[in-house]
Amino acid sequence: MPRFITLVSVSLIVVLGLTLLPAYADDPMDAPVFHEPVSEDDAAHAELIRTAVFGWKAERHAALEALVERDAKDAIAALIVGMRHVVIDDEVRIALTQLAGEPINNWHDAMLWQERNPQVRAHPAAREIRLRVFMRRDARFMRFLGGERSMPDKMRIRLDEIVWGGVMIGDIPTLDDPIMWLPENATFMADGNLVFGVSINGDTRAYPLRILAWHEMANAIIGDVPVSLAFCTLCGAGILYETDVDGFDEPFTFGTSGLLYRSNKLMYDRQTDSLWNQFSGEPVTGPLAFSGLRLKVRPIVLTTWGEWLARHPDTTVLSPNTGHLRDYGEGAAYADYFASPDLMFPVNVRDESVVARKDRVFGVRDVGIQKAWPIAAFAAEPVINDAIGDRALVLVGDADVGTVRAYERGDREFEQGASTDTLTRDGEPWRITETALVGPDGTRLDRVAGHMAYWFAWDSYFGVTSDLYRPLPVQ
Repeated sequence: MPRFITLVSVSLIVVLGLTLLPAYADDPMDAPVFHEPVSEDDAAHAELIRTAVFGWKAERHAALEALVERDAKDAIAALIVGMRHVVIDDEVRIALTQLAGEPINNWHDAMLWQERNPQVRAHPAAREIRLRVFMRRDARFMRFLGGERSMPDKMRIRLDEIVWGGVMIGDIPTLDDPIMWLPENATFMADGNLVFGVSINGDTRAYPLRILAWHEMANAIIGDVPVSLAFCTLCGAGILYETDVDGFDEPFTFGTSGLLYRSNKLMYDRQTDSLWNQFSGEPVTGPLAFSGLRLKVRPIVLTTWGEWLARHPDTTVLSPNTGHLRDYGEGAAYADYFASPDLMFPVNVRDESVVARKDRVFGVRDVGIQKAWPIAAFAAEPVINDAIGDRALVLVGDADVGTVRAYERGDREFEQGASTDTLTRDGEPWRITETALVGPDGTRLDRVAGHMAYWFAWDSYFGVTSDLYRPLPVQ
């Protein structure tokens, strides 16, 4: 065994209390890959980075001083890992400030700097350090990042930006084909409780956020269509994905990895253990990373239980009998986070000129373009006639709740109807349904898939490829 691997293993045991894990001889994809130095100078530099993270106090300080003297920006990613996961003193913050060239006061500052500076490439030893830290938290993370899976040319996102979300695999258990109750059995629900409403081929269901917030994923077959409802509590997005994909014998089923990327959950498919970006529906690591897959988004609506039940008395509702012991009371999960303007994990936001980072938006994706509408805009304009690219849409919203439905409109202009379930055009009523707008002569304008999210998530993932609806100022 090369000497530098032995040194790192020993320092990890002593400093971090790690137990050496068995070799994954049967599946090399699950084994951590250590940096193989290309020269004696490279080996010495790698050892310096390791010492700056895992060494005893005196040798760590000496290593940090040496890295600063070398202006070793390739050590920044490793030092950021150490800043969060290893008990170290203020010297690392000072070193990061000197290497970054701007004040770094804490881990959040460091992560924001790293995201803004993708041109600064991490030394390969940083990957080794990150994997070791992840193994310390939960060795099963190597299912997603072990072996070649976390090599830079095997990933569509930077390993440096993948962070631990504070939970182990399985701590946020997925709901698979969960029990659904008839409304008369749902005495635990109050009219004002928020739900995600879904209707596919006449199969109409409500998923209370008070339950789903504890599980974040629900795999089900709705109206004979296999779907996954992926709820990222951190970015406020509940997205319904169709999981039957051409070229695969079985529909994908998903779970929560416990890892995050830019304050968004990374989900994984159980078939290949590839990590997927929950927000875009694309695989980013593992065997599927460069497959070109992108899950189809299905319509979903955020509304209240009372409103949903009034529209759909034939609905079913997710039962609290999930098989897991959780407090499913309203507000028991994430209430403080939902009510706060602050983020739990660091992420840069490109544009806050119209909406703040945790303001809610409703977003629609089209080929090569995305557009978001601030939920607040629907307070003044409950019906918005707009377009995404050349595709004309009408959006119907309730700013108080965050309920928005979008539909094709062609060359038509719509106005608010006499009731909450109608629009009017030229004085004639059009009925609002979960699948289409239905005209007086039976003409149907299809529903357009979209979902709510916090602005920071939409802006972070779609950035310059996204348009933002900017309501005219009130005169």
